[in-house]
Amino acid sequence: MAGRPGFAELFSALPVAVVIVDHDDRIAHANALAEELLNLSERVMRGQPLAAILPPPSGDDRRDGHGFAVYDTLIETTRGHTIRVDFVEAPVADHPGWRAITLHTAATSRGLGHSVTRAASARAATGAAAMLAHEIKNPLSGIRGAAQLLGANELTRLIITEVDRVAALIDRMQDFSDTRPLSLAPENIYPLLSHARNVAEAGFARGVGIEERFDPSLPPALVNRDALTQILINLLKNACEALRPERDPRLVITTAYRHGMAVSAAPGRPRVPLPIEICIIDNGAGAPAEIAEHLFDPFVSGRKEGQGLGLALVDKLMRDMGGIVQYAREGHPEMTVLRLLLPRAAS
Repeated sequence: MAGRPGFAELFSALPVAVVIVDHDDRIAHANALAEELLNLSERVMRGQPLAAILPPPSGDDRRDGHGFAVYDTLIETTRGHTIRVDFVEAPVADHPGWRAITLHTAATSRGLGHSVTRAASARAATGAAAMLAHEIKNPLSGIRGAAQLLGANELTRLIITEVDRVAALIDRMQDFSDTRPLSLAPENIYPLLSHARNVAEAGFARGVGIEERFDPSLPPALVNRDALTQILINLLKNACEALRPERDPRLVITTAYRHGMAVSAAPGRPRVPLPIEICIIDNGAGAPAEIAEHLFDPFVSGRKEGQGLGLALVDKLMRDMGGIVQYAREGHPEMTVLRLLLPRAAS
């Protein structure tokens, strides 16, 4: 029987490209995926200056002692080819100056930022919402009125209930057709989090314990108060629905300040700092793998009864505030993470 794997074997088997840099800014280790991505062996890279092998993203604003992240960025390697990756750098605990750099290829970063595809889907939904609202809602009111005139019986009650349900769906779709810019202002996010939690615990989250892990020193975020509240309630409701089958449901809200976090709104667009992070985390089963990359597209849902509008609206509102929303499965055991990244208000 094989013995317990050592560090070298575990490091090589990591499912993401990792480069370890020492306090002299030289490469100390690189795993197998990093060798493949950079088209260089660890033996060749070891001892070389980082910039000579993997030039960091241009215009980075890392801070000493803090992590640094740039999503969906193009890096030209010294071998002359260009890679599109999420570049994430973090300090190594108890080893000043040492850093671990992970390189997630573009395939894993499609859920981050505002891809052209997602923006196009949102525009298509806007047009569909406006058209359906105009073409369907007026006839619905006529059908409802006619049913009321027929008198109260089981069939007419069914007609009225179904008409009201379809009208409510049209109302939700109309949210997409509102293209007016949101009014943004500096906001302390904690009263908004508290309000959303109170709403949840008074209704759909009754009986579900909600754990908080907050960074108490967060500065104000530049947001629309009503839009962010709506987003938080929507995500908490989704999390509670995902937890229904779980015997030991867990729902966690976290906040953090991510130094150096910057995301491009679209290919070729400048990166925008989005350091304020809010995460809604649950231990539900998560989205089916076949729709995970399209979770924020309109009319895509992992639930049989789902309409596929809730997360699409979250994405639209986040974009309207200059932020992004990301879906991920993280941790051991895996949990579902809905991550909101927001701009900081000017001080």
